[in-house]
Amino acid sequence: QQQTMVRVLSCKGPDASMEVFLPQAVVSDAVSMQKTLRGNVVGQYTLDLTEAGKGKFMEPVHVRISPDGRSVIVDQYTRKLPPTLVPLAGGAVNFDNRFGTKAKCEPFNE
Repeated sequence: QQQTMVRVLSCKGPDASMEVFLPQAVVSDAVSMQKTLRGNVVGQYTLDLTEAGKGKFMEPVHVRISPDGRSVIVDQYTRKLPPTLVPLAGGAVNFDNRFGTKAKCEPFNE
């Protein structure tokens, strides 16, 4: 079943850009979104390696809010990478050690 997806996270690193999308039904109401993200929500993660000549890849991810409510956790479970903790206010993070390092992320859902 197809769902409308909304970009909630955009990050740019020296080698690639990354984006995370969640279903529109999850992000349409901020209060409901906070409650829904207490558990894993299946979203989509893009890794744009166009500049490196490798294209843009999309894969499913689990997204949830951290226990302290200050970060969102992006779990690239299909690639078996450690979950990435991204501050809700934005900041620099490492998605993986090949292309997603030193990525500067915008604030979540802005």
